[in-house]
Amino acid sequence: MLKRRNFPLGTLIVAAVLAVFPVIGTAQEKGAVETIDATAMGTSTQLGKNVSIKIRIERYATEEERKALVDAFMQGQSEGLIKKLEKMPSMGRISLPSTTGYQLAFVREIPTATGRKIRFVTDRPLAFGEVRQNTRSQAFGLTAGEIDINDSDKNKTTGVLFPAAQLIINAEGELQMELYQNPWKLVNIIEWKKKD
Repeated sequence: MLKRRNFPLGTLIVAAVLAVFPVIGTAQEKGAVETIDATAMGTSTQLGKNVSIKIRIERYATEEERKALVDAFMQGQSEGLIKKLEKMPSMGRISLPSTTGYQLAFVREIPTATGRKIRFVTDRPLAFGEVRQNTRSQAFGLTAGEIDINDSDKNKTTGVLFPAAQLIINAEGELQMELYQNPWKLVNIIEWKKKD
């Protein structure tokens, strides 16, 4: 099922990739690794499906890396962005149980009034069946997400995961995120930092 979502500049992908404000809080203590565990709950047609995810953040993006992604998108749209993400050094990993997961190509931390937001985007690995059967889902080569960490009340920490997405520019010239299916809600979010 194809879903289209319009996002103003302050939201997930646009802010993660095309935000104009400088990166704040990108310096991460050398050797410090941040781990976030969560349960991804399916919505709409995936309702009732739950899966645990682990996000391991080794560092946050620099302003130069953010700008390189902006330039890649402006030149090659979603496909240009995917190609650039494939070449970027890993900033962490996202994984499901029983898997090694895959690298996070872009991770950004943005301070908020209640704590901070962590936004990430990466190229999505294609499953063997997708490629063999030449499915429509191959066009949705991005995985993205946002976690809104509330430092004063951890019970109010929320998040969303977009397992298969692509960025497009609609007829009005606005950036639009198109989802292959539905976003997954992140619940039971636990975050901690540790030294390697």
